[in-house]
Amino acid sequence: MKMRIRLSLGAIATLVLTVIMSSVTAGAISPPQGQAAAPNISEAETQALNAINALPDTGSKLAAVAEFLKKYPKSSARPQLAERMAKEIAKTRDATQAIAYGEKAQTIFTSEPELGIMQAATLDAYAAGNRVDDVFKLANQMLAKNPEDVHPLVEATFAGTESVKQKNPKYTQQSLQYGLKAIELIEANKKPAQMTEGQWTTHKATLPQLYQQTAILHMVTGNAAEAKARLIKATALGPTDPSSFALLGFLINDEYIQLATTYKSMPEGKQKEETLKKLQDLLDNIIDVYAHAAALAIGHPEYQSLLQQVSTDLTSYYKYRHNQSVEGLQQLIDKYKPQPQP
Repeated sequence: MKMRIRLSLGAIATLVLTVIMSSVTAGAISPPQGQAAAPNISEAETQALNAINALPDTGSKLAAVAEFLKKYPKSSARPQLAERMAKEIAKTRDATQAIAYGEKAQTIFTSEPELGIMQAATLDAYAAGNRVDDVFKLANQMLAKNPEDVHPLVEATFAGTESVKQKNPKYTQQSLQYGLKAIELIEANKKPAQMTEGQWTTHKATLPQLYQQTAILHMVTGNAAEAKARLIKATALGPTDPSSFALLGFLINDEYIQLATTYKSMPEGKQKEETLKKLQDLLDNIIDVYAHAAALAIGHPEYQSLLQQVSTDLTSYYKYRHNQSVEGLQQLIDKYKPQPQP
């Protein structure tokens, strides 16, 4: 049996982490915000708030809010102001500017729950700006107050895994710990009190990616079995994400390579025949998973590098299992293409 030896698990991990693009980016989750009751405010406060709302940019609004709170420190509009400014920060496209706004806002809103709202907005800005050290520093502060706050757990998991992809392993273990905790809380439906139902729904939707991220972290620390189990879960929860299927295929391929090496040195006999059957089953599994990945990646420019890498092995392995023919391969890929919605 001709074997095609590729990469060890460690080499695969290094390669894959430069190819796979997370479907969920670190700054994509809106910060948790409460639903405060409509405030009872004076006419003077109302006029001041209207003036703030009419200002053209976030920086001037923040400065005006600071002046407003100096004049009306006990205003019942404080929670609404905090939420409004958090939304202003969240919609700031320039990450550096958003960070500056977030840090400034934390000097204006210094008491809970307003500070928590601003910390969450600033955390998103740090993540969007790839400020991983700041992400973990602030996430740790937030989790010290509430260890079951899902938002910093999710953000830190994504930021830490992205850092690992950039070959910075500093936060590997902490990211894994946070990712596992986030999964536990989401699966137990433990919505933080400060989150709206809409925000909780958004966080719950990250579950497939959280399984994928924790799989990557297990992968780079050498725990292939746990990584594989988590990727199987990720593909079940997120069946339209080609990156999870590709990663799963890479891991199964590594199993195949290791078993193929053992097979070569085995004496003829029943055990070797059984091993050959296992190898064939692994190849068929790889083909199926790679066909899934290819079908989902086709037509998506962000996955073209992944598609090229997967397609090479998919074609080679399919031909090996089908007498050097690709007949039926396209039909297999087509079977896994997303069906148009009615």
